[in-house]
Amino acid sequence: MLHSHNGSDQSGAIAARTEPPSLARRARRALIGPPRRLDDKGLFHKVSLIAVLAWVGLGADGLSSSAYGPEEAFRALGDHRYLAVALAGLMVTTVLVISSAYSRIIRRFPHGGGGYVVATKLLGANAGLVSGCALVVDYVLTVTISIAAAGDALFSVLPESFLPWKLPAAVVMLIGMTVLNIRGVRESVMILAPIFFVFVITHLIVIAGGFLGHIPEATRTVREVSRGFSQGTSSLGIFGLVFLLFHAFSMGGGTYTGIEAVSNGIPIMRHPQVQTAQRTMIYMAVSLAFTATGLLLLYLLWDIRPVDGKTMNAVLVERLASGWPMGSTFVFVTMFSAAALLVVAAQAGFVDGPRVLANMAIDSWVPRRFASLSERLTTQNGILLVGGAALAALLYTRGSVQLLVVMYSINVFLTFSLSMLSMLVDTWKQRRTLRSFRADFVLFKTGLILCVTILTFTVIDKFASGGWVTLVATGAVVALCVFTRRHYTRLGATAAAAFESLVKIPEASAPPLGAPDPTKPTAVILVSAFGGLGLHTLLNAVRLFPHHFSSVIFVSVGVIDSGRFKGPESIDDLRFETDATLAKFVAAANALGLPAAGRASIGTDPVEEAEQLCLDIAKEFPHAVFFAGKLVFRQESLLERLLHNQTAFAIQRRLQWAGQSMVILPARIAT
Repeated sequence: MLHSHNGSDQSGAIAARTEPPSLARRARRALIGPPRRLDDKGLFHKVSLIAVLAWVGLGADGLSSSAYGPEEAFRALGDHRYLAVALAGLMVTTVLVISSAYSRIIRRFPHGGGGYVVATKLLGANAGLVSGCALVVDYVLTVTISIAAAGDALFSVLPESFLPWKLPAAVVMLIGMTVLNIRGVRESVMILAPIFFVFVITHLIVIAGGFLGHIPEATRTVREVSRGFSQGTSSLGIFGLVFLLFHAFSMGGGTYTGIEAVSNGIPIMRHPQVQTAQRTMIYMAVSLAFTATGLLLLYLLWDIRPVDGKTMNAVLVERLASGWPMGSTFVFVTMFSAAALLVVAAQAGFVDGPRVLANMAIDSWVPRRFASLSERLTTQNGILLVGGAALAALLYTRGSVQLLVVMYSINVFLTFSLSMLSMLVDTWKQRRTLRSFRADFVLFKTGLILCVTILTFTVIDKFASGGWVTLVATGAVVALCVFTRRHYTRLGATAAAAFESLVKIPEASAPPLGAPDPTKPTAVILVSAFGGLGLHTLLNAVRLFPHHFSSVIFVSVGVIDSGRFKGPESIDDLRFETDATLAKFVAAANALGLPAAGRASIGTDPVEEAEQLCLDIAKEFPHAVFFAGKLVFRQESLLERLLHNQTAFAIQRRLQWAGQSMVILPARIAT
């Protein structure tokens, strides 16, 4: 059916607004859920997390690393297994130091203190860029290694004939987590919480049972460890022994990789956010230190050796439960919960990866669309990018945890090192006013030494066997970000110069000219921030249709993105800013002798909000013609289409289908 494009024909608009949603849209709603209501006063309460749920959603990343971190460290000891005692001490120390440091970072950056923000604010934009790119790659690998390790844990207790299905199963799990996160963080955490607590309970039983069951052998084990240290010192020397210990310590670097997630996820936590985040950090640090070191020591006490096709945790649990009633059931439940928790751990990558991308988008390092929120108030573009990149990494590595843990650890400890250095410099600058200067300085210095040590050992030792891949990937992301920001900066300067004379129009003060007359032709102009493009569109509309329009209505949508979604007051602030912008445009039209008014809306989707505003105006002003401005380039490349949204064309298509006339006026920019 064809609709007239005459502005007085309202049948198209009515049809467009009453037409039932398409099958694809209904399926999407069923899968992802209905849109969030920004006028819901309890919205932030509904989407935020209390400390226990934040522990599930973000702490699972740290706790789940006990499924592969301690094993990698223990394997690196080789025949010098007695060093597991010293290694356990180093693990506990590292967890407590890094978590204490990030607890202070949370206090220093109460709106989100991830590595990108910390390095940018305290060391400068370039350091922040490196940290942010490392974090983006890290969170992609967080998702990848969590899903791959989940497959290893699950297929450790399944018949060997099932092994060919491990990679396809991992792909399905990854896709499922991507969809779940598009629905919303709180929804995904609530669904996954029971899995988390089953893991905690079963592993508490394993560790407690393992130590209690080995009490009769405790004296013999102490003698063997003491003898091992003596023989190791004789054969390797004290420096050789220390080198081996730190080598194994570095290979287990994946154990500590989830700690930063809490400081990055502050915006999704329940008020008071700082206290909630610090409480979450305590839960995560204690649970991780207990679980990781407990499992590591049990490998030594129970003489656990690697078995092909099984994780060392699976071998340990099978050994412990072999004589228990319903032991085989306990083994399956324990390993299934470990696999499921690893899937839950991917949550941290889906929560914090898009958040880092959004912060970088606000600073113009990546395309600005990554700061946009979906109608479910999730950073959907970032979630899709993280999920797609994780899928590519999973297929590239064939789900190899040994390869992924190396790639993963390098970027984590690059970010950790920059964060520790940032806070060390900041603490030194505040040495005359900071009461806790000595304690904080020692803490961040110790953290920096530990993080740089792990980073150096991992890069040197594993460069040829996977380390180079993550370094190249991170370098490529840095280069793309630099290119993107230069483009935005150059374009911004060019546009500012081109429109410089236009922004002076409102200085010609004039009294208000009254409200627009609905019975006469009206120009409806879509604008965003007050500036050259909107004024250029106003002047061109008047020039192209001389003496035709008797009045002007300006339409503006205040877009809630991840940078603004911090609480109810942020929506009120945006509404005030949008109204102030419209007031400036109204003054500009009055200065040209045209009565004018402004219409505003607040939402996450500028296209949908603008469409509804325009159709409402079309009912009231039947002779309205709609206008929007669009920057155009001499030769528009794929880059321009990627870095600049196509909002004007999207709105035009919708309004034309609804039977309304819309003109897009070009603003030529020479780049």
